[in-house]
Amino acid sequence: MRAARFLLALAALPVLAGDLPYADGPTRLAGYFAAPRAAKGKVPGVIVLPQWMGLTAHERSVADRLAGLGYAALAADVYGVGMAPKDVKEAGVLAGRYKGDRALYQARIRAALAALRAQPHVDPDRIAVIGFCFGGTGALEAARGGLPVKAVVSFHGGLDNPPDRAAAPIAAKILVCHGADDPFVPARDVAAFQDEMRQAKADYVFIAYAGAVHAFTQKEAGDDPAKGAAYQETAARRSWGHMRAFLAEAFGH
Repeated sequence: MRAARFLLALAALPVLAGDLPYADGPTRLAGYFAAPRAAKGKVPGVIVLPQWMGLTAHERSVADRLAGLGYAALAADVYGVGMAPKDVKEAGVLAGRYKGDRALYQARIRAALAALRAQPHVDPDRIAVIGFCFGGTGALEAARGGLPVKAVVSFHGGLDNPPDRAAAPIAAKILVCHGADDPFVPARDVAAFQDEMRQAKADYVFIAYAGAVHAFTQKEAGDDPAKGAAYQETAARRSWGHMRAFLAEAFGH
């Protein structure tokens, strides 16, 4: 009955959009799915991984924008139903669990991929993963873990790789949209990431936006770069354009 109500709700909208329940084993998850109604045939799919506060209006808006570009998008739930953090302190603890257990993070991404690929609108062979902050770290994990995706995009995400993990070839195309003045991603992390990409023989693009700090795509971060995290309209607009061109090339779309 719930699935039927979901489909009826979609029928009234120019863009298919609504909550999408799925699971990772016993863990219940609740994502947000959006797709273009006017598309003929199957379209490429995009997973949207959230920042450390979990699935919010920001990620839902990104999914809607992607649907407007002709993609089917699933804004994913990483933490699970009822596990959204109440504040940044709690978010730090929750995100830290997944940063410390990359296999678990990859498992949550795999669950989202399975849910997206199961949708009738989606071409299962043309999937990308994008993410913001903590989600940007996850997008890179999708590439590092060899998940079945064509491309990944990290917006102001962490670049670090566990030191005990051996370098392996990376097949997915990678775009990193980085704040040039991000105090949470020091120059040594940038250098180590680029060296990792060279060793993995990855097809990657790294773009640094002048004057941008952490969270530059998110208006909720405020406008004071002195705090280390702040919205910057120029970087947000340019990075979205770079992502559009990158995905179009990766998908031949």
